[in-house]
Amino acid sequence: MTNLPKLTDARLTLEDRVAVLTLDRHDVRNALTGTHLIDDIIATTEWVNQCQEVSVLVITGAGSAFSAGGNIRDMAERTGDFAGDVAECAERYRRGIQRIPLAMQGVEVPVIAAVNGPAIGAGFDLANMADIRMASDRAKFGETFLNLGIIPGDGGAWFMQRQIGYQRAFELTLTGRVVEAAEAQELGIAMDVVPADELMPATLKLARRMAEQPPKATRLTKRLMKTAQRMELKDFLDLCACFQGMCHNEPEHLEAVNGMLAAMARK
Repeated sequence: MTNLPKLTDARLTLEDRVAVLTLDRHDVRNALTGTHLIDDIIATTEWVNQCQEVSVLVITGAGSAFSAGGNIRDMAERTGDFAGDVAECAERYRRGIQRIPLAMQGVEVPVIAAVNGPAIGAGFDLANMADIRMASDRAKFGETFLNLGIIPGDGGAWFMQRQIGYQRAFELTLTGRVVEAAEAQELGIAMDVVPADELMPATLKLARRMAEQPPKATRLTKRLMKTAQRMELKDFLDLCACFQGMCHNEPEHLEAVNGMLAAMARK
């Protein structure tokens, strides 16, 4: 049995190659600052990359919210992550919440955000760091930093425009408006919207379908999808050729081919 990392404010399970990370600070609507959730997320991403028994990571929230992002009381009181002068504040961001986008960008397996409720500010950005977002009909999304007189300090301006395009991302960021689940699906933020009680079953069905794929080829494919965003075609094709050579020499490739031939023979 794989040893799971010890988390403080989140719960982690692993079943059928699908890891589920549940943010578990409902008392503060799963705020990322002022809790141990940043450390829990980092620990989980590092474990996922090292654990070959994981093929998909699902992230969701306990209670009514996915994540409220930053702790507004700490902002008002200039305490915790928001204390200090300019240099001190900047250093806390680098050593704190900015570790999440770097860690999420480096996750080697597919990541699905199961957005069970409001995903606001940094909570919205966390959802956008996933590869896919499944949303409950109770979900809401808001890039609300400007409403508080601050900027998306955790990389939100980088992620959202890559999801839905510059113009829509600009409008949502500069107005700070909160969108309901249906509009989020129309904008391309959420891939699917389902009733609240169907969110995890629908998400796990998708996750398990991905987890059934050959695990090493799945990780390489995720790397290709990420790398394609920043490489020229010729260089990208060279990388594809190398990765394909690796796949052709993996036992899982032959197992998959023989399984396909067996299935064809039964028809």
